[in-house]
Amino acid sequence: MDRNAMNALIKWKNKKNKKPLVIRGARQVGKTWLMKRFGEVSYENTVYISFDNNQQMKELFDMDMRTDRIITGIELYSGHKINPENTLLIFDEIQEVPKALTALKYFNENAPEYQIVCAGSLLGVALHQGTSFPVGKVEFMDLYPLSFTEFMRAMGKEQFVELVIQSNFDMATTFKQEYVDLLKYYYYVGGMPEVVSNFSENMDFNEAREIQERILMAYEQDFSKHAPNDAIPRIRMLWNSIPSQLTKENKKFIYGLIKDGARAKDYEMAMLWLIDCGLVHKIQRVKAPGLPLKAYEDLKAFKLFILDVGLLSCMVRLNQSVLLNGNELFREFKGALTEQYVLQQFMTLKHLDTYYWTNDRGSAEIDFLVDTGEKIIPIEVKAETNLKAKSLRSYFDKFNPSISVRTAMLDYKKDDWLINIPLWAIEAIENEVHHSFNEQAEFPTL
Repeated sequence: MDRNAMNALIKWKNKKNKKPLVIRGARQVGKTWLMKRFGEVSYENTVYISFDNNQQMKELFDMDMRTDRIITGIELYSGHKINPENTLLIFDEIQEVPKALTALKYFNENAPEYQIVCAGSLLGVALHQGTSFPVGKVEFMDLYPLSFTEFMRAMGKEQFVELVIQSNFDMATTFKQEYVDLLKYYYYVGGMPEVVSNFSENMDFNEAREIQERILMAYEQDFSKHAPNDAIPRIRMLWNSIPSQLTKENKKFIYGLIKDGARAKDYEMAMLWLIDCGLVHKIQRVKAPGLPLKAYEDLKAFKLFILDVGLLSCMVRLNQSVLLNGNELFREFKGALTEQYVLQQFMTLKHLDTYYWTNDRGSAEIDFLVDTGEKIIPIEVKAETNLKAKSLRSYFDKFNPSISVRTAMLDYKKDDWLINIPLWAIEAIENEVHHSFNEQAEFPTL
């Protein structure tokens, strides 16, 4: 299947002064497949090393940081001569050998001709455990589950994707029922590569659920295997509370819903662990929509989302029969799946820092505020067909943003103060924002 991240990898390869690249992401989002595929299509040779339970590699990196000696050891281990000009070195599960992470600094400084791509599912966890990291000596790329456009490509709908990418809404709206049907599938199947690959071949919802359940079980096993013993029960309780937290009318995370009397300080380590694993996205409230939004964070108020809408639908035991009930699916669980879906798409878009806003009384809420670095875009997510945008209008009247966005099961429409983007085309928001800013630049207010 095609991944948008492949373009970023090719761009990295073509850089003159590139540093070793570290791909971050949760387990089973496709890091290993992506690195190997990149090697196949972009290099004459690929040398793949997994550090998981690899005692020989541990001993190799334990000795010293001389890059010539390390390369010789890798050649002996892999049975391949490494020509730095046409060979990609892949270090997988690199967090299992902390000194291999440290060695990246020396490759960058002393042997920059070697082209190295690394990945680690529990990299964030390893760093918080005190692993020495070569700050400033590596580049990073984050990998997430497949976005909706990537899912459509996997389903053989390349032409439909092109309409969204080009913001060709006149044509796309003609086929909106196809987009809606595909979006229903995505809510159920999600973007985990193994699930998508199986579903695209077999169109079997039951098999998709079985794979999702195996993935969730593997995450639970990771809790037991890698987390501190005293934190494991809290990690499980916090993780399992997220679906019910998201199905509240107000989706602000409340510790007391994990169990009676639960306090923030008791669960901070558990939350950090889940975030470091890439399993949870924490979206902070901001007190005011000023640039940069991070300066206005309310550290006590936030929402928690998981990494994939399909896994969330599995956790809440969504029945496949709901796919047949018109657009009821998008309103299920008080719109929790829809908000999860939108946030998930934002995570795959670069240069968008995501927050949310409520007024001090809590009577008005904007589901997401996006910081582009130049502008702040308020975005209201509507799962139902009631399209009154009271909170968005209230926000607009108070703060007068350049652009306001509402996304729902509606056709594309652009008014004086509001852009309506269909849920199935939310990834087009980058184009819309860029285009709108250019229009404002061309026609300034006098």
